[in-house]
Amino acid sequence: MYLLIPAAGSGRRMGSNRNKLLLNLLGQSIIGWTIKAATESNRIDWIGIISQPDDWQDFENILGELNLDKPVKLIKGGSTRQESVYNGLGALPSQAEQVLIHDGARCLATPSLFDSCTETLGRTSGLIAAVPVKDTIKVVNDNNIIQSTPDRRQLWAAQTPQGFDVKLLKQCHQEAVSKGWEVTDDAALFEKCGLEVLIVPGEESNLKITTPQDLAIAEFILKNRK
Repeated sequence: MYLLIPAAGSGRRMGSNRNKLLLNLLGQSIIGWTIKAATESNRIDWIGIISQPDDWQDFENILGELNLDKPVKLIKGGSTRQESVYNGLGALPSQAEQVLIHDGARCLATPSLFDSCTETLGRTSGLIAAVPVKDTIKVVNDNNIIQSTPDRRQLWAAQTPQGFDVKLLKQCHQEAVSKGWEVTDDAALFEKCGLEVLIVPGEESNLKITTPQDLAIAEFILKNRK
């Protein structure tokens, strides 16, 4: 399986002036934990890291320390996540028919989750890891007035990995460029193109590192795993 990791996150909400994925988490960078989990998967054979060239030297240093036995390619990112993934799709080896896409900031995903998504992608053209929503969700207007309360039994919180047929996903990205669509994940592009996306049970611990509080939670989870 081929894996693309968007890794151009800023450190603004972390209170940092550098790529947040380079921040330290228990002696290893955030992106280092992400790459380590992916390479420990039994199904991942190739990894593409999509980032800005300014960070490449740092990423190369991290890759050298990890001493990986799988090929890793650094790919130039775009100005948005959507554009970065499109660049990543164009950099895939020509023989790639399926791809997983996993946010670099989700450093707590386990190798078994990558394996599960890879196995499921063998029988569908699009999938996302997700978990059921536990909280009651409110839909509000611009004045913070509640408009409705959706049935949470039908609500899932999207995570990554997300997996797709490469040819179909490229077509969706091309249509997005031509029609000016802007989405927050690739599953949304599949949906806008009328294609089905299957849910794969995710992991409650698979949080996205965005704030200093998230970093503290991630430290706690990793310490308990050890």
